[in-house]
Amino acid sequence: MADADARFGREDVVMRLLTDQAGIFRHGERGRVERALERMALRFPQLFVAVFTGSHGEVSRLRQFGFWLLNRAAFEDLAADKPNEAGILLTIDPESKAAGIFFGYLLDPYLDERDTFECLSRAHAYWLEELYTDGVLRVLAHLEVILKKRSRQARRDPEHFLRRVLPPGMPGDRLREIRMGHRALADNPQNAEAGK
Repeated sequence: MADADARFGREDVVMRLLTDQAGIFRHGERGRVERALERMALRFPQLFVAVFTGSHGEVSRLRQFGFWLLNRAAFEDLAADKPNEAGILLTIDPESKAAGIFFGYLLDPYLDERDTFECLSRAHAYWLEELYTDGVLRVLAHLEVILKKRSRQARRDPEHFLRRVLPPGMPGDRLREIRMGHRALADNPQNAEAGK
């Protein structure tokens, strides 16, 4: 984070869940993207999804920029009790023709780079034609499919997913698991003792 702060700044960035600095969405298109983000929030209330468009400069900096922005963003249209660690950020740089998906560490058990690559692949052809709205909607639709699948898997085998968050007995485990919807673990007295 120190390297990213040195490059992009140490101050928090106030933004909205849909921040279109590049101006790639027309007025009617913004509404379609905002409705898709609202749908994600309703389906997965324990996390949030944001979209940022703007110039990052070099394509090689996109990964570092996305990581930095997800950590430094102060979303003015998001409940204060929802941590950035539970966020998913889609960044699009139309100038360098680059895009990336970044997610907080609370989502590590549920998403990986193959998943984000699949989501971006769904949008690639649209973005080449500068159909940014259609591409974003494809990304969000596929992301929803992946998260639903992982949610079902987590209900069937919660231990598998919980082991991927933190090693057993680490302080804060219980809070993180509750935030991610793992009520069964929170009710287990042995795990409650470990979180004290």
